[in-house]
Amino acid sequence: MKTSVFCGVSVDGFLARTNHTFDFLDSGGQVAYGYDEFYAGVDVVVIGRNTFEVVQSFGQWPYGQKPVFVLSGRPLDLSSVKGGVVEQMSGEPATIVTRLSARGCQHAYIDGGITIQRFLAAGLIDRLIVTRVPILIGTGIPLFGALPRDIALRHVATRCYDGGLVQSEYEPVAAPSGVQGASLI
Repeated sequence: MKTSVFCGVSVDGFLARTNHTFDFLDSGGQVAYGYDEFYAGVDVVVIGRNTFEVVQSFGQWPYGQKPVFVLSGRPLDLSSVKGGVVEQMSGEPATIVTRLSARGCQHAYIDGGITIQRFLAAGLIDRLIVTRVPILIGTGIPLFGALPRDIALRHVATRCYDGGLVQSEYEPVAAPSGVQGASLI
């Protein structure tokens, strides 16, 4: 199964403010910047509990009928989701990927700061698309956190958009067997 990330961040690397809002992303305009095409290519969404709680505040379920798996070890009330297909799941990223694969899922959209960080640390992200919005917010919820080792990335493409947005796409590169912290310079 393939796993991908598609997200927007401030230039200083934050996905959201400390209060979980991401109004600063609108400074790039209301253009999708490839998101619609990306989303059409995934068959399942995996988000964490915090992201689920933020999404619930939107009023309308943003994922349509695409299956969404919310990762949490504590019970969740999913009854408030109207018009969506939502299920709770827990476990390590490798277990999640195995379970989703067994259900026939082929391409998962991984979203939410902690969830992205956990999947990256486990070596389970195949594609990373990050759009940097030209704003510094100083503090917030970071896209990247501590890692158990370096993760080398292969640059696939960079696109520049009106308004100063810069979108870069990467694929993690597997380190040679037995080598930690391998990098491509």
